Amino acid sequence: MAMMVFKKYFHAGVSYYGVSDLLELAKHTHKFESQYMTKMIGKLPEDEEIYKERSPLCHANQLQCPIGFFQGSDDFVCPPPQSQELYNAALENGVATFYVEYKGEAHGFRKAVNIQRCVSNEIYFYSKIFGFKLADETKNPPPIKELT
Repeated sequence: MAMMVFKKYFHAGVSYYGVSDLLELAKHTHKFESQYMTKMIGKLPEDEEIYKERSPLCHANQLQCPIGFFQGSDDFVCPPPQSQELYNAALENGVATFYVEYKGEAHGFRKAVNIQRCVSNEIYFYSKIFGFKLADETKNPPPIKELT
């Protein structure tokens, strides 16, 4: 999500269970990855400002390109609020967006039907943003908010 907020390389994108708030992630991550961000970003609390500087959610007002979100309801690595808050910011910014949460999925989708839906819905989203026609109809696509 950082590439969508901080850089202008992309004209649209989709996040699969992405991180929007590094500080929250550092405070609540599971034991396996508990020291990962300390090595990559810095120690808390002394480096808290660096975490905020690098957190897309802290700069959500800069989000100006269409973005969609796929999230697992049982994701404890990047919990749903991480995506929901940036989704809400996209709505506030008037950016074309959607949010789909898959019940029973965690960090990294496992169910083949959900993986297929994600791929289908992602290409559907891009077709609407970039104005190209799909070869096949998308069944039950997510509603894209703010698409004009």
